[in-house]
Amino acid sequence: MHKHYLAVIFMAVSMVVVAQKSPQLPITDADPLPLRNRVDQKFQSKFENKLNSNPKWKKLISQKKMAVGLVDLRNPNDVRFARVNSNVMMYAASLPKIAILLAAMDAIEKDELQESDEVLNDIKIMISKSDNAASTRMIDRLGYEKIERVLTDPKYEFYDEDFGGGLWVGKRYAASGEKNPDPILGLSHAATVSQVCRFYYLMAYGRLVSEERSKQMLDVMVDPALHHKFVGEVEKLAPQAKMYRKSGTWRNFHSDSILVWGPNRRYILVALLEDEDGSNTLKQLVKVVDDLLKSEKKS
Repeated sequence: MHKHYLAVIFMAVSMVVVAQKSPQLPITDADPLPLRNRVDQKFQSKFENKLNSNPKWKKLISQKKMAVGLVDLRNPNDVRFARVNSNVMMYAASLPKIAILLAAMDAIEKDELQESDEVLNDIKIMISKSDNAASTRMIDRLGYEKIERVLTDPKYEFYDEDFGGGLWVGKRYAASGEKNPDPILGLSHAATVSQVCRFYYLMAYGRLVSEERSKQMLDVMVDPALHHKFVGEVEKLAPQAKMYRKSGTWRNFHSDSILVWGPNRRYILVALLEDEDGSNTLKQLVKVVDDLLKSEKKS
């Protein structure tokens, strides 16, 4: 009986320790300095060496057909950022639906869009299932002008011509309709890894629209319904971790983005690829990043 009680106590203490190691999102007790100021040169060097050790990846990176960003969030007061081709804008298929999500939350907050059950359901399946019809309905409700205004808002600057562009949605996820291509490359659905990393970073710290709306966005993005690319690999390595995610694929363009939040793993990973085998590369990236972070002494 004595051993039984000790076992129960041990389990209870262990659960408390795990809870302490996995603070809730959004993070509200730390100051999110600009992510571009969080580049750590030692971390950057190790990151580049890891990626360039794969000859194919090294070639794709040199051709600007592979861009990757990694944000180490294990110490919320000492975040580290590493990236390659971070300001190279690429076609990103469904990944920029996160921009529609942000514009929708901004519109709801400003009473420009009614927070109806229909709207909330479209927002949810637009992200979790990447539903194109729901995404198109949301674009039609918001309009390109509203989406662009939010993305270029000085509060966020998720599309910034001084940094290669960034997130952009200028076409319905449908065959018909008017277009509003981005000003630099004329892309309809675009992203850079730097801006997508910033999106997750600011959301994690409760800085998108408001703390309440950031929490709402996290709730929309958690537990993705599609279990491929990053998600499938993270599930193998960290089955207890929460995952907040949006990906995209069209022809040879493959993209994925994820915020992993667990007891031993807390990071943002974003990748954009133009390569026919891009889906497999995205899977391999998760293991490479996991090995890199495990080899690093935690702050």
